[in-house]
Amino acid sequence: MKLRNWLLLLVFLLGACSRAPDGAPGASIVDPDNLPPPPVRVTSVPEPRPVAEAYLAAWQAEDYPTMYDMLTALTRDAISMEDFEAFYRDVAVKLSLRRLEYSILSTFTNPTNAQVAFRVIFETALLDAITRDNLVMNLKLENGAWQVQWDEGMVLPELSDGNRLILDVKIPARANIYDRNGQTLVAQTDAVALGIIPGNIEDGREGQLLTELSRLTGKTPQSIQALYADIRGAPWYVPVGETTLQAVQERYAVLVGLGGLVMNNFSARYYYQGGIAPYVTGYVSPIFEEELEEYQRRGYRGDEKVGRSGLERWGEEYLAGKRGASLYQVNPQGEILTRLAHVDSQPSQAIYSTIDTDFQRGVQRAIAGFRGAIVVLERDSGRVLAMASAPDYDPNLFEPSNFNRGYLLDSLFDTREQRLVNRATQGGYPLGSVFKIITMATALESGLYTPQSTYECGHTWSELPGQVFYDWTYEKEVAPSGLLNLPDGLMRSCNPWFYHLGLSLFRQNQPTAISDMARAFGLGSATGIEQLAEDVGAMPNPVTEGDAIQLAIGQGTMLATPLQVAVFTAAIGNGGTLYRPQVVERIVSPLEDEVFTFQPQVRGTIPVSPENLTVIQEAMNAVVTNPRGTASRSFIGLNIPVHGKTGTAQNPMGRPHSWFAGYTNSIREDKPNIAIVVIAENAGDGSDVAAPIFRRVVELYYDGRAGRLYPWEASFNVTITPTPLYTDTLIPLPTAIP
Repeated sequence: MKLRNWLLLLVFLLGACSRAPDGAPGASIVDPDNLPPPPVRVTSVPEPRPVAEAYLAAWQAEDYPTMYDMLTALTRDAISMEDFEAFYRDVAVKLSLRRLEYSILSTFTNPTNAQVAFRVIFETALLDAITRDNLVMNLKLENGAWQVQWDEGMVLPELSDGNRLILDVKIPARANIYDRNGQTLVAQTDAVALGIIPGNIEDGREGQLLTELSRLTGKTPQSIQALYADIRGAPWYVPVGETTLQAVQERYAVLVGLGGLVMNNFSARYYYQGGIAPYVTGYVSPIFEEELEEYQRRGYRGDEKVGRSGLERWGEEYLAGKRGASLYQVNPQGEILTRLAHVDSQPSQAIYSTIDTDFQRGVQRAIAGFRGAIVVLERDSGRVLAMASAPDYDPNLFEPSNFNRGYLLDSLFDTREQRLVNRATQGGYPLGSVFKIITMATALESGLYTPQSTYECGHTWSELPGQVFYDWTYEKEVAPSGLLNLPDGLMRSCNPWFYHLGLSLFRQNQPTAISDMARAFGLGSATGIEQLAEDVGAMPNPVTEGDAIQLAIGQGTMLATPLQVAVFTAAIGNGGTLYRPQVVERIVSPLEDEVFTFQPQVRGTIPVSPENLTVIQEAMNAVVTNPRGTASRSFIGLNIPVHGKTGTAQNPMGRPHSWFAGYTNSIREDKPNIAIVVIAENAGDGSDVAAPIFRRVVELYYDGRAGRLYPWEASFNVTITPTPLYTDTLIPLPTAIP
């Protein structure tokens, strides 16, 4: 073409030279419309490599719209954006793709077409890394820019000609969760949903029915009867709870003859006795539709149940085991062409928690009937021996085949009760007078006060001009505490003493001293417990003098979780060490090899000198042993040395929260010392409610049974009620000796 154009031009020039100029005879006139076309100019072709890089980078980022926009017009006509994205997502799922890496190997260009050779490494969740070399990307020049001529073989050569991938996943059995002694907390088993139709209860046999259900579920007969107290004689189903099929079979001859009893079998991930430490174990549920692809990319088949909270969620990798998988290439007719990859499954690993089953059950009963929480830590290690939140929930209700689910599941999401919130780790509360421990530590460490410093503790306090604040003795209409040294101020929980400390430190160029000490005690930050979700609370710096005095007594805008308080209470008792709380004792493979074994983990120390720490410890002991101590009535006759502090935290939502925090100081070798924190929401004074609950926990831990009734109990675990509970005589059950 170039040669022809030059020849035409040469002929034209030679012809022009043979004519006379200016229209002279012999000259010819040139017609501009018949001029030959000018020669074609050759422009430079853009490099295809940057386009290929951009396409592969978009693939790596799973930015499918960007990839689609880079396709040629012809390719876009052949496949829609939706089908294009679906193809890539399906490949990612079949590969259980975590990430891909790419590299460009070579490029080849001619004026309007290009080829780019590249390598892709697929990093997968299930299979070994899959590498494909010399994949080819064809490009076409359109409107001066390279566009990708896409086909399925660009993803995997095996996908050419309409072939596809199939992933066959083998799932090992989900492992059990145990308590520290090997008792089963959670397992896959056959279970039975239990319920009552009140109208079908036979005359004279209600007591026997309640006794049998109590034995099967662990609930008291009184609490079961209360479920249908308002609908006696009604033909409606009332769910009671669940038990194992084995337990039912052992009593089947008796149970089958009890009118009103309804039993429905199911097989499931079963949580014994309606959930022993349910906030620690957590629960499982089916994979939701909106999560399906995410879990498939992680190697799940999609029909499994997965951990949603607690150890079930944290320990998913251990409990679920390693899935086995085979990846096949299949032709359009569904015939397997070849197996591309294979990996064997590996068995799951059991988790042994730090929880003690019998103790945990007692602790759950100890807070039942309240909104609140109890945390029990091994004082010198950080082990969580028990953790209860009330009202609690039954993890078995998340099992779709559980007959009781349809009746009770909605109650778990009642915003008024917030049953799924673990108040022990996620509940943020004003700490009230328990915070005075921190204020006292700040005062002693400031150098401005000593244990011998005194203050007149009256009914009122008016050091802030124009404002009057009251001591608890005023509200209780008892005599004011009088002249108190600093340890006695804690023992009496004197508000004026601590108002004075907060204001004094604020005015003497130490405005953040108390909040700094609180943060050093761990408030305002996570405790570091890894297995459970937790809130960090709030620990603000005081801005005004009013803020300072409120903070000094644990009020204002500060918030703490019961777990945070348990951690620093344990530190006071153990000499100052802040341990990371933990709920895993060990993780064990099927071959009994320990994958993980509990070891205490130190997070820090509280910045209090040994001398001042001793002063605080003695003051906390006086709270329970000195007749003037705010909790002395609750601990009369207890033979275990206890150090503690009451708290009554005002809040804008009704009655004050009732707190008690403390630790034991026993020398028993068989029972390590413990730190205990109790909170009962809107329950009143700490000395009236939380302190008796604290004592109950101490008794359960050291003696294995309750030794003293609560003021609100008719018998152990039975709240005082004015009406009879039974229509006939019950079969006697073992009871604790007061």
